[in-house]
Amino acid sequence: MRSTTNRSDSSFVVKVLRDLVLILLLIVFISIVYNFRNRESATNVALMAEASASRSMRGVFIRDEEVLTYSGSGALSYAVADGGKLGNGTVIANVYPNDEQIGIYREIESLTKQLEILKKIQNPGTLQAAQPSALSDSISESYRSLIYDRDMKDYTALRSEMEELLVEMSTYQIITNEVTDFDQQISDINTQLAQLSARAVSPTEVKISDRPAYFVSYADGYENELTPDKLDSISADELRRITDDRLEDGNIVGKLIEGYGWYLAGVMDNSRKEFAVGEELKLRFDNGADMFDAQIIDIRDTGDPKESVFIISCSEFNYDLVQHRVENVELVKGTYRGLKVPREAIRFADVTETAEPAEGSDEAPSENVVNYKGVYILKGEQVEFKKIDVIYEGSDYVLSKLHENDPDYLTLYDDMILEGVDYNGQ
Repeated sequence: MRSTTNRSDSSFVVKVLRDLVLILLLIVFISIVYNFRNRESATNVALMAEASASRSMRGVFIRDEEVLTYSGSGALSYAVADGGKLGNGTVIANVYPNDEQIGIYREIESLTKQLEILKKIQNPGTLQAAQPSALSDSISESYRSLIYDRDMKDYTALRSEMEELLVEMSTYQIITNEVTDFDQQISDINTQLAQLSARAVSPTEVKISDRPAYFVSYADGYENELTPDKLDSISADELRRITDDRLEDGNIVGKLIEGYGWYLAGVMDNSRKEFAVGEELKLRFDNGADMFDAQIIDIRDTGDPKESVFIISCSEFNYDLVQHRVENVELVKGTYRGLKVPREAIRFADVTETAEPAEGSDEAPSENVVNYKGVYILKGEQVEFKKIDVIYEGSDYVLSKLHENDPDYLTLYDDMILEGVDYNGQ
């Protein structure tokens, strides 16, 4: 009877101890998870980031322009694209009696180009010099160049690469006996050209450039008003009233833009002296991602501390830059790359530094206390102060220069402690 009672008491004690151990393990587990999540949410890992120091303004294009007109009778067929460069004697546009004639001449131009390519493919010199392995490598290279030109929006080079790729692929077909020749295609094209030529008539007018210039196929009425010789006198009110409209005039062919330089004028707050005359920067417009090198040549006060007239010069041209008179533009001063530090993590701390005496001196090393800007980081269970070297300031963060060989500075993947968090009394 006693033995049974002892076994019962012993079993009860074991159960109590087991339950107590399980409860303690659960408490420890919950504590670990809680502390881990609390630390995770109260710290921020230092990672690399990029930022641009820039300001935006409403820019007005100012160029040396001349409106080009014609009789207004007939249909215009342009021979050059907007932003295209003209030489002395370059054909700008042909005037035909109607749109049907424009279609005929465009078809003639297309077929003539195809004929030239086919003749080049069948040129004995081309075929004799071609080797399958070399052609295969050349086709791959042409394809890569074509993709690059497409990404760079270099449409002139893109067209040239497409033609070269067509020649190489067609030549490869002949020398590998996939096709015999292109004699039938050449004969068909010649027949079509003869038929089209019989229906074509000569243009009634031909507009030719009499000097080197750039071309734009519209006018807006500001050509005589917004000229480079008026840059010194243009006011903020004048710039504000400029609109981005185009003239509806049946006699206008377009306009010539002379010289290699143009100007951008706008009104912007420069009360903090962020920009200065002579400063070089980059321009990025709303209608594209490309950036253009430019320079500030004048900043004039208007009487209002928050308004200054900016005059910026640039010498790059392309299609996008001539499509508008007025456009929002971003003035990019520079692009910075560094460790991203939240403002709530920034602290100031006194750091004791030892200054070694000059070589050969009998003086003992001296200690100086310097107050540094930095952050506290969590390294294992320890808290350390790391200096930061600010190279850019954003609204709620800064970028710190990466000092890879200096352990006193913040480094990549350091765990920064945010404001209001208490680790080891910090």
